[in-house]
Amino acid sequence: MASQINPNDIDGAYPVAGQDNNSQGFRDNFTNTKTNFTYAADEITDLQNNVLLKSALTGTTLDNNMNNGNIYAVNLNDVSTNRITIATTTGAIAVNYASGQYQTIGATTGSITLSFTNFPAAGYYGSVCLQITIGSAAHTVTLPAAVSVNAVGVQGYASNVITFAAAGVYEFNFGSSDGGSTITITENNKKIQPLNNSSESLASAGAASLALTTSYFTTSGTATLAAGVSGQIKTFMQTASTTAMVLTVTNAGWKSSGTGTITFPATTYGTGCTLQYVNSKWYVIGNNACTFG
Repeated sequence: MASQINPNDIDGAYPVAGQDNNSQGFRDNFTNTKTNFTYAADEITDLQNNVLLKSALTGTTLDNNMNNGNIYAVNLNDVSTNRITIATTTGAIAVNYASGQYQTIGATTGSITLSFTNFPAAGYYGSVCLQITIGSAAHTVTLPAAVSVNAVGVQGYASNVITFAAAGVYEFNFGSSDGGSTITITENNKKIQPLNNSSESLASAGAASLALTTSYFTTSGTATLAAGVSGQIKTFMQTASTTAMVLTVTNAGWKSSGTGTITFPATTYGTGCTLQYVNSKWYVIGNNACTFG
């Protein structure tokens, strides 16, 4: 802004020494001085209220609230954001975007259900990084229906629920440009489980992990396999000749609809099969002595 202060309004040569001076000149200088002081006070107050400050002015608290004003053509260096710790570790957890762009949930004590509030208004993009420490592989993270973009690609994701192969620290980014109506999700520390480092011993009455590539049997009984995600591959192997296992498979591709079964007979050592989830069904892409029902 252009300053309204005009130093030329004050006659610096008045009064003239050694002669009588008209009192009007004094009054004019006093009036113009007061006017300029008023301009100065207004402009300083305006600056105090609106400029960015490195530290608080005397008697004030630092508050560089930009009120959604534009900042552009900026060269940033050594930038940080506050870490916000969410105290709740089980049940419903509301993630408030306005609280900060990096938030953490400590070791979960049970499964959690997330919701999101206060994303920027539609037409503006905002994202929040959420670090979650999963206290047990039995704990799940349920996402709101709004988390609908890129979710299928998240490891362990099925029907808005994320399951985990192991306890540990996981980090996700959630973003929205329509006020939170739709939310994208990406994994910041995705751990790709290779075929040679991703297996479990599946006990009787157990549910096959969708986060691991291979399940093998060391006991007899029954087990289950839930619906997968498109393109997912799952391998099952019988590792003892005395083991007989019947696996109930959701969305079996060898059935017209519904569940199907895979029988791993006890009399045949080393039976196994490989399935792939295609078009919402598990299809058999490899088999050694298993029977399907």
